Amino acid sequence: MDIKGLNINYIVEGEGKDVLVLHGWGANINTVFPIVNILKDKFRVHALDLPGFGKSEEPKKPIDSFKYAEIVKNYMDNMEIKKVILIGHSFGGKLSILLGSKYPEIVDKIVLINSAGLIPKRGPKYYIKVYSFKTVRLLYKVFFFWLKNEEKMEKFYKKFGSTDYKDSSGVMRKILVIVVNENLLPLLNKIEAPTLLIWGDKDTATPLYMGKIMEKEIKDSGLVVLDGTGHYSYLDDYQRFAVILRNFLQYDEE
Repeated sequence: MDIKGLNINYIVEGEGKDVLVLHGWGANINTVFPIVNILKDKFRVHALDLPGFGKSEEPKKPIDSFKYAEIVKNYMDNMEIKKVILIGHSFGGKLSILLGSKYPEIVDKIVLINSAGLIPKRGPKYYIKVYSFKTVRLLYKVFFFWLKNEEKMEKFYKKFGSTDYKDSSGVMRKILVIVVNENLLPLLNKIEAPTLLIWGDKDTATPLYMGKIMEKEIKDSGLVVLDGTGHYSYLDDYQRFAVILRNFLQYDEE
């Protein structure tokens, strides 16, 4: 599907009420297909590769999460979706928050799984790490002066950058820098749809305290913690996740 000049890959499985499943940063349709499989015999389940991931085209210039959300909204308009259940993991959860807060009239329910959207707490260790990183970067420029700046910095970030930063390049790396510094806290109380938060207590990417903040700020919400699971809690405890999801969506098994 062409959306705003970008070729976007998507799948649709099953029939019934519309459910849209959104994957996390660095992931794709394949990582959320286990969720699609839970629901496709009772719902019309959509999943798409967000721009720059999977088989979808990269944005031509850096965009923020709000632009990503608009692309998802354009997809829903093209598919003539009038009412939707949003299920988002990590970055996909962040987009679900944006859609739920801006378009409450079309969002029936929301499921946020280890969702992004809040700025992490930053203590002394964080700032020590940041300043150390900047110092090493400066030294790297000095000691590798013979390399072209672009080549030099690519070598540096591949060696010292975060996992997501190392795994991205070009425009996607610039987008990552933008989206990790966005704070959606002021938007949480604008969500009107019943919202289920599912979290792993061992998550280090979006720690559990973020889920607790979201539960406090989103009016009609509840938090379920999957003990012993990490950032991909829905995969780490798939059977329990499936039961919780079906129950929230009032999925009646025959």
